Amino acid sequence: MTEIVEDAVSIWQAGVDAVSSQRLTATAIEYSDQCLRIGSQQYSLTPASHIYVIGAGKAGSGMAIGVLQALQHSNLPISGWINVPADCVQPLPGITLHAARPAGLNEPTLEGVRGTNEIIQILQHAQPDDVCLCLISGGGSALLPFPVSGITLEDKQQITRMLSAAGGNIEQLNSVRKKLSQVKGGGLVQYGRQTRLATLIISDVLGDPLDIIASGPTVPDPTPVTRAIETIHALLDPDHPVVSRCLEVLNSLPNSEHTFEHCHTEIIGNNRTAVEAAVRKAEQLGYVTESLAHNSLEGYAEDIGADHAQRLRDMKKLGGKRVYISGGEPVVKLADERIRGKGGRNQQLVLAALIDQLAHSADPFRCMDQAVILSGGTDGEDGPTPAAGAFADKRLVTQLLHHKLDTVDFLRRNDAYTFFDTLDSLILTGPTHTNVCDLRVLLVDTSRH
Repeated sequence: MTEIVEDAVSIWQAGVDAVSSQRLTATAIEYSDQCLRIGSQQYSLTPASHIYVIGAGKAGSGMAIGVLQALQHSNLPISGWINVPADCVQPLPGITLHAARPAGLNEPTLEGVRGTNEIIQILQHAQPDDVCLCLISGGGSALLPFPVSGITLEDKQQITRMLSAAGGNIEQLNSVRKKLSQVKGGGLVQYGRQTRLATLIISDVLGDPLDIIASGPTVPDPTPVTRAIETIHALLDPDHPVVSRCLEVLNSLPNSEHTFEHCHTEIIGNNRTAVEAAVRKAEQLGYVTESLAHNSLEGYAEDIGADHAQRLRDMKKLGGKRVYISGGEPVVKLADERIRGKGGRNQQLVLAALIDQLAHSADPFRCMDQAVILSGGTDGEDGPTPAAGAFADKRLVTQLLHHKLDTVDFLRRNDAYTFFDTLDSLILTGPTHTNVCDLRVLLVDTSRH
């Protein structure tokens, strides 16, 4: 890596480090004199009290370690079960980290259903003196499957894929997933009404809507079932057999009557946390910084990429050491699977930005001089790929023009992973055990030659 790329990566990494699930969770929990603090809530304990740890998400492993770290000297009995991706599994004392889905496949599985059943049994077993601590993070929707009666897991997998391929955003996807689940949309709390339930959340949804993060298993669902029905009609063919079956179930669902008096929920980390830490790192490195942590959905990765390329050109005109840091989560409308390649929204965004930059440059060979465009998922997993994201710099442009790769074709086929892999410009971190959406870094340093 060149020094300017190293700066961009270190700024991005500072953002990821700031949302370390282990640190955030350990800081949120404290025990003293038979009193347990979880976030801002205090729980009095008895000698018979047991601490049960449940949950689901990509940050589940780090969050569980944070719990154990915070309570390591408490002598409290601690046990539990958390559904995580397969590459996040590790042995922990008392807490089972269950591989609820394979790495890189963000879909519900039968192993996820089995793990959710274990979590339900723990909730049903917990007593009034106990405390159930639910750890929720991004990816929890797919990791906590428990379909309603009348549809199969395969039905739910298929309709989720269809909605995603049709360009459905996270709110639309979750409006359907919640209503087709017995545990989402506040459904999980019905199994533990006799005990105390505290939920800590690392948010992967812009604006931090509690009912959307992991489809809100422990909070009230404000959206009516009609929202799910409207979403399906807007995006899918209602005559498709699976779609028709799901609509029939949705139309017959009774009104939920969940009670939440025994529940407390708190967010301990989000996208803004990462953006602010990245800004601090950039300032330490001497860059004039601008930043934006989006609070709502942004649109398509291709459009966001083009917008970032225009911003990069504006920054280059101003000169000096400048950085723009943004947080968000665009969507990608998938190409037909017959031509579809491999990629993720961050790689798609960087490729779109590069194409726009090339198109607006009188000298393509110099379009990325003294500049870097970087985008990566804070979970270390961008789509069904082993990469967190990608970056574009002067070296990449030189290689691209030498190999004469068709950038537009790679973008059209959602094959950005192959493109950046060929040019050795992927961000590879492995699982970060956290997830607060994406972090982008545009960097310009006209003092470099």
